[in-house]
Amino acid sequence: MSGSNNPYNGSFGNQMSATASFGAQGAPAAAGSYITDTTTANFGKDVIEESRKQPVLVDFWAPWCGPCKQLTPVLEKVVNEAKGRVRLVKMNIDDHPSIAGQLGIQSIPAVIAFVNGRPADGFMGAVPESQITQFIDRIAGPAGADEAAEIEAVLTEAAGLLAAGNLNEAAQLYGAVMQADPENAKALAGMAECMIAANQHERARETLTNLPEELARDAGIQAVLKKLDQIEEARKLGDPVALERDLAANPDNHEARLKLAKILNVEGRRDEAAEHLLQIMRKDRGFDDDGARRQLLQFFEVWGFKDPATVAARRKLSAMLFS
Repeated sequence: MSGSNNPYNGSFGNQMSATASFGAQGAPAAAGSYITDTTTANFGKDVIEESRKQPVLVDFWAPWCGPCKQLTPVLEKVVNEAKGRVRLVKMNIDDHPSIAGQLGIQSIPAVIAFVNGRPADGFMGAVPESQITQFIDRIAGPAGADEAAEIEAVLTEAAGLLAAGNLNEAAQLYGAVMQADPENAKALAGMAECMIAANQHERARETLTNLPEELARDAGIQAVLKKLDQIEEARKLGDPVALERDLAANPDNHEARLKLAKILNVEGRRDEAAEHLLQIMRKDRGFDDDGARRQLLQFFEVWGFKDPATVAARRKLSAMLFS
């Protein structure tokens, strides 16, 4: 999804130029920023302090060392491909011999991994690329684990922003996740929810249209599509004030009460919507072939199992059905 086919491009201004690559601590990292040189004076900051945030590999080398020249490009390639899971700090032992001496390094190239401020593992010699990859996996965990955790944290933050009504900020975060993982169901559903909140209903439906079959079946995406259906239906149900007048004159007008419940639902007045449906059930379970209960269950699907309105209404429904 890019350019004019990108359903979230430009939806909320020009704030959505988020990166598709998540670096350490959730911040995007530019290419090449994972590798640096250090000195004896800066070793504490570049290695010891940094390793408390993420693993740091220290490459001890010298200009005259032939195997170092073989190892360095392979090591840099693997570190860059790790995209921030580790950092590489290079130290020329000719210019800065004291650290290598303190660590007992007697031959180079030598690579020492620092974790939480201490040496944790290492290897010596110009080892093959596959061995370096295995070494990083052992130190930093399997590839993708950190990014998956960061994406989940971003999604949680985005959901909180959406719930608080901060649509631009939420959309920016959902957009960043969609760039990193275009088939992330939570991000797609969240972006569509942002569009619904901004009254961009057609764009919300477009975002969730023509998805791969397995993704389209995701419960979260299905819930948003049902929400859109409920909004479209509610638009055709008339004036809620007129419906309330009808109910005041005739409290047993179940048809008017059902319509009002649907309208209140899309207005976000969930507890009131549920109460109207429960009232129909108390009066006439046979109305519309138990339509009030069926409608309430549809509300639950959209609201979510843990939503407070779902919890409260389900408790009342259970008491009514099983008492």
